[in-house]
Amino acid sequence: MTKVVESLGFLGPKGTHSEEVALYLNSEQNNTGKEWKLVPYTSIYDAICAVEQGKIDRCVVPVENSIEGSINITLDTLAHDVDLQIEREIIWAVHNQLMVKNTDDEITTIISHPQPLAQCRSFIKEHYPQAEIRPVSSTARAAKIVAEGKHKGYAVIGCHRAGTLYSLTTIATEIQDNTTNCTRFLILTKPKETSINGKDKTSIICQINGKKAGSLCEVLLEFAKRDVNLTRIESRPARTGLGKYIFFLDLEDSIDKVNVKAAIKAVAQKSLWLKNLGSFNVIKIDHKPRL
Repeated sequence: MTKVVESLGFLGPKGTHSEEVALYLNSEQNNTGKEWKLVPYTSIYDAICAVEQGKIDRCVVPVENSIEGSINITLDTLAHDVDLQIEREIIWAVHNQLMVKNTDDEITTIISHPQPLAQCRSFIKEHYPQAEIRPVSSTARAAKIVAEGKHKGYAVIGCHRAGTLYSLTTIATEIQDNTTNCTRFLILTKPKETSINGKDKTSIICQINGKKAGSLCEVLLEFAKRDVNLTRIESRPARTGLGKYIFFLDLEDSIDKVNVKAAIKAVAQKSLWLKNLGSFNVIKIDHKPRL
């Protein structure tokens, strides 16, 4: 059987949590006759725009962490810069490690992407309260800096794969402040006609007229009176003026359901504009590294 090769972008370089997710997803393709060519990008924005521009077929990007909250660049890009749909959502259990090049050196500086640094705030405060905290563009970039050995006393917080790629030694495992720490990732593609029966969620973005008292309440009532459950509501600046906002809404069930379709139609009539990101399934993955 000839494999169909499609491309999947992710936040690179190799050794990021995003690459771990991409590798896992690619392994799922083994029995489907498909294979994904993995393409690293230097930013989430670049990965998303590459799909919009047709350079790659899809991308996988983080959208929310259970400890630190939303990834704003993902939300803003989806709202303002591209016309893409969500193909699937992955809830990925995060396992952070503290890694060094030389175990004999005293740790004076801890570097990583801002998200892992924040996710391990309590661990750092308890064990390395005097260490300087240095954020960089990705966990993989941090691992490379530590591996180069130019800075004595540097340690990196990242995933196990980063340590393997850069021959680092893990000195502490599962250092995230919450054992239920997980990140939501989205697989994004260009809009296409696909079956939506049996999908777990639907996501929409809308902007309402904030000058009218009770506007948001009226929108929410359209879901409530049709028995449509909202699992998430979040606001972001609309970029059209101070005090103007757009809303991201996640709904249970798919748009093929009569009540969901009717609710979205009613909300669209009450909104300045509405963007439907599609209906999709959600999978949960806890892929613990073998140390």
